[in-house]
Amino acid sequence: MITKEKEEVLKYYNLGLTAYKERKWDEAVRAFEQALSLDPKDGPSDVYLGRSKQFKINPPPADWDGVYVMKTK
Repeated sequence: MITKEKEEVLKYYNLGLTAYKERKWDEAVRAFEQALSLDPKDGPSDVYLGRSKQFKINPPPADWDGVYVMKTK
């Protein structure tokens, strides 16, 4: 069974992921930050928060399909 708190984290994560895929970087950042405020150890939200901030500064190409390509190791 999932806790109420984790349900809230998942809600914000899913909102963030939808915004991320739609290139709505500010919305994605807010949603992932909200998820992390509820669970600071939520790895997926942390990863997508960083990517959203990065894409806000340096957007992916117009034909981007949502796949993240690592540029450094």
